[in-house]
Amino acid sequence: MKKPSTSVIILVVLGVLLLYGLFSYNGFITLNEQVDGQWAQVEAQYQRRFDLIPNLVESVKGIMKQEQTIFTALADARTRYAGAQTPNARASAAGEVETALGRLLVIMENYPQLRSSETVQTLMTQLEGTENRISVERVRFNDIVRIYNTKTKRFPGSLLATLFSFGERAYFEFAQGAENAPAVSF
Repeated sequence: MKKPSTSVIILVVLGVLLLYGLFSYNGFITLNEQVDGQWAQVEAQYQRRFDLIPNLVESVKGIMKQEQTIFTALADARTRYAGAQTPNARASAAGEVETALGRLLVIMENYPQLRSSETVQTLMTQLEGTENRISVERVRFNDIVRIYNTKTKRFPGSLLATLFSFGERAYFEFAQGAENAPAVSF
């Protein structure tokens, strides 16, 4: 039996390396698109929330005129979100909305006539469902970012990630102080 020549061995090794590089590149593209797609899901839920907020605010405004500062804070946070250009800036603006919503929820608990309003109750139920959806989508986003970041950091993928300019992606992080319940005083 004839021994394979050195040039054939080199061609086979180069072919295997080329195939590995192509599969790795496609893997990075797929994960990168999944991260972007999952962020779009997070934003879709944010948009749902922001579409519900004006209806909730208008319903509550009719019953409570004295809490104008919370309504203004909600409107300002929505404006900052709409103007944010990066996922991190949007996440920060979304955190501001959550803080203002938390204050509004505390106020609603202190005013039984608000809770008894059918319109407000329906909107609050929808908003609570949206908050749950946002939470789920954020977890999914962070899971996909973790998978992507792990692939870009592991050897030999890290070499290919650098070669193809695939960098680490940022996790969704809650706004500073979001873990504290909002304080509302009358």
